[in-house]
Amino acid sequence: MPRASKRRSPAAERHADTGRKVLFEARPAGLTSEQLGRASALSKSQVTAGLACLRDIIAERGWPPLIWNRADGYRFCSDPAELQAYEVSVIREKLTEIRRFITGLVATHAALQPKGRWIRHLNTQLSSVESTLDVIADYIDA
Repeated sequence: MPRASKRRSPAAERHADTGRKVLFEARPAGLTSEQLGRASALSKSQVTAGLACLRDIIAERGWPPLIWNRADGYRFCSDPAELQAYEVSVIREKLTEIRRFITGLVATHAALQPKGRWIRHLNTQLSSVESTLDVIADYIDA
């Protein structure tokens, strides 16, 4: 059976199609998830499933990416500067998540089991990921 990220239910595909149509009608403005739910008559969980599925469909079909920001909500975007700003903000968010995971769980596990092969391997790999994300998060287009 395919991984959960590779499975799409017919319902999620319908929700994605509905959300896509509503977002295209709202262009160039964006919509918050609440506005998207009201405009499409979908529940909050249906909007969430539809947006996740829509991102997969966008990648498969080469459509403009779907981005989100607090001011505009969800919207399609093809402006390179806006896309880069969104990508950097997502990378910074993930970097924060990974740092908290390392300090809050992995470091305490390592203290309890300092010679464990698994925890040494995990710590090495996560440090590498943290370093890479840190470089990307600090990137400024010159």
